Order: sequence, then C-alpha cells, then structure tokens
Amino acid sequence: MREAVIVEAVRTPIGKRKGLLQHIRPDDLAAIVLKEVVERANISASLVEDVIMGCVTQSGEQAGDIGRVAALIAGFPDTVPGTTLDRQCGSGQQAIHFAAQAILSGDMDIVIAAGIENMSRVPMGSNYQEAAVSEKLKSQYEVIHQGLSAERITEKWELTREELDQFSFESHMKAIQAQQQGRFEREIVPVEVTLPDGSTTTLREDEGPRSDTSLEVLNSLRPSFDKNGSIHAGNSSQISDGAGAVLIMSKEKAEELGLKPRFTIKTRVVVGSDPTLMLTAPIPATAKVLEKSGLSIDDIDVFEVNEAFSCVPLAWLKETGADRSKLNPNGGAIALGHPLGASGVRLMITMMHELERTNGRFGLQTMCEGHGMANATIIERIN
Repeated sequence: MREAVIVEAVRTPIGKRKGLLQHIRPDDLAAIVLKEVVERANISASLVEDVIMGCVTQSGEQAGDIGRVAALIAGFPDTVPGTTLDRQCGSGQQAIHFAAQAILSGDMDIVIAAGIENMSRVPMGSNYQEAAVSEKLKSQYEVIHQGLSAERITEKWELTREELDQFSFESHMKAIQAQQQGRFEREIVPVEVTLPDGSTTTLREDEGPRSDTSLEVLNSLRPSFDKNGSIHAGNSSQISDGAGAVLIMSKEKAEELGLKPRFTIKTRVVVGSDPTLMLTAPIPATAKVLEKSGLSIDDIDVFEVNEAFSCVPLAWLKETGADRSKLNPNGGAIALGHPLGASGVRLMITMMHELERTNGRFGLQTMCEGHGMANATIIERIN
C-alpha cells in the first residue's frame, strides 16, 4: 500500500495587518516558501510534479492561478505545473489533502501543497463584492456574517464573555512563550522586506502576538457584530499576511532519493455542516477522522483547531472532551494571525514541529470553513 509522507515544510512569519509583509506582493511571498522547501530538502525543483496552492481571495495580485505564477517566480522549471484552490479558511489544508490523494492514487510521487494570503494587499471579500448572494440560496438558508454565527455558537454552547476572553489571553501568552523559547525558528524562513524608502529589513518572527495584552484590555473591547454580544476584535482571529509550503512524497520516492520522511499523512476527511451556524463542522470532522483512523481522542498528542473565533475551539472542547492542554499549545490564530489561504498549511507546520519537539506520535488538525465545512487531518510522526 502506498503512503503519502511529509518530507519538509516551511512557512513565512505571519505579518499583522498593514505590517511589514504589506510591502511584498503575494505571488512573490508565496515563491519564497516554494523555493525554500525544495532547498531544505536538497532536491531539484524539476522533480516536483505539481504545486497545489490554497488561496481564498483570488483577485488582484492573487488572481490568475497564483499557484502556477508563484512556482515560476520561484525559479521552478516551466515544466512544473501549479493550481490554486478555494475551500475558504481550509484552503491550505485542502491542498495537503489533494496532494496526498494524488500520491496515494499513484498519479504522482512528489507534490508541494502550499497556501498564501496577503490580506493587507488583497482585502478579504474583494473577489465577490460585486456578486449579490443568490436569492435561491437565501430561500433555503439564512445567510449571515461569520461574526453573527460566532455569536450564535457562543449562545448555543453557553459560553461566557469571560471564557472567550480568557481563551484569547491564553492564546497570546502561549504564542509569546513559544517565541521566547525559539519554538518557531525552525519552521520559519526569514523574509527580507524592501520598504518604500528603499531601505531593507528582515522579518524573522510572527508579528501578531501581543505581550502587552491583558484580560482587562480584552474585557474593555466593544462587541463587533452584535452590540449585546460577546464577539469582538480581541477574541477573533487577526487579519494577516503569510505563506507556507509542505513537500509531500510517496514513501518509495523519498527512500529512492535518500530522504528521511518526517510524517505519514494517516487520515484525511472533509465534512459539510449547517451553513448558517457555519463554524461548527470541526466537531463532526473530528469524530469522522478519529473513527476512520481507528484512534480515540486520547490517542492524539497535539490538536490544532483554528481559532477563527475563540468560541470555535471552546465549543469543540466541550463536544469532544479533548485534553485542553494539548490544544494549540503554541497559541493560535487569535495571537499568531489567520492569513486565510495559508492558515491550513501554517497549522500543519506548527503541529509537525510541536510533535517533534515533544516526541509526540499523532497530531490532529481541523478548521472551520465558510459556508459550513471543515477538513480534518491526522498525521503520524515517523521515528
């Protein structure tokens, strides 16, 4: 039986909104991780059989099949194809699934799964501003903003404003601790940035984590979507910029090239859920991926559940009964940021490195997606 294995993975630092990465085009930013991931593996880019790149807002500088364009900018031979996909916030994770599936089917042996989003340069929603929501869709479902979906989840799972803010504070504190201990250094490629005045600087770490935040600050923020609600900027994910890439091979090809695989992509699922409540699909996705893999929730050593809003992982914890200490141990999107199309890859890369750091065996990643969907992936560390 064929196996899809992860040989190498790398990401950029995650830039905050209008931070340093606003000065780099998204296709140029994506090219950095594509070039770096093959260099780290010490293989020729000519061996790559496809580049599959997640990107949500495919307009402006992110239009025109950025997966193919970024590969060309990276200096890959023109024989290497590339494609771009949109499964909303799970686009990067779906790229990993499609790459693994291409390998498991026998169609390919070496694929790069990647993700990109520069939200400072290509604003969220700019690819569909002119398109009104279908009347046929509205006749079947209540179409509301994700922030209002988060408010409904908060109410349904009886989460308090204090719980939401406490989770958000902990996300920042965990991310700050991880930075101070150098946990992210191996997974990040520093990015040199040319500023408008012509000078250059290098971004080496994520810009989002705030050491100066506090529960008092979070408690003082006004609700963003419902004046009587609990969801605000401090307990929501950040608008961010970033890119990442994962080099996936068949186990046989890796061995043929003399490479040491780091992880097996054990199980992959994707599910749909209520498109109005929208953000709850990680719960059934987790149940399905565990059942398919023959594992229990207690077998998992690290969970990465995307922090779109703090209510999402908190509701997930209530439903799954997972050990909270294993969840997002280095912080999540509330602190690190959420560059839409790249987040699925970022979560995977951070989970890989945490499993290696702690000698864990299994990691489970899942994330909510627009219109009510979620991917879930289980990886297994190779000794």
